[in-house]
Amino acid sequence: MSENTYWMQRAFELAQNAKEQDEVPVGAVIVLEGKIIGEGWNQPISSNDPSAHAEIMALRHAGQTNKNYRLPGATMYVTLEPCAMCAGAIVHSRLTKLVYAVEDLKTGACGSVFNLLQAEELNHKVVIDKGVMEDECRSLIQNFFKEKRLK
Repeated sequence: MSENTYWMQRAFELAQNAKEQDEVPVGAVIVLEGKIIGEGWNQPISSNDPSAHAEIMALRHAGQTNKNYRLPGATMYVTLEPCAMCAGAIVHSRLTKLVYAVEDLKTGACGSVFNLLQAEELNHKVVIDKGVMEDECRSLIQNFFKEKRLK
């Protein structure tokens, strides 16, 4: 198993937590020097907080763990391409790399709709890798919305 798959598997498990809480199933993990320093899953509905996306929750956790809001050298693994809010937070945190599973063709801000992580106008660029565990993560999200439509 590759390193990317190993960490994305944990993000997938966190996405399942979100689904169990009736949230859109997205999970995120932040890794630094081979250790998880931050984890999160979508919680905006249950917390009444529009910013409680998986990526933001993981960044908050990592900042507390590292006692610093800057996370150079860290990699985030997330099951769905981050939106503009999350991409902006990723840039501000100075993450080195983002690995995501599924492109978001409606709101993705890391290459699908636009790319904030590598915008020339910004002072920090983030390396992007995509498609890790894409099929599994896509199925989880699609099945979640299919079940919602049946209710």
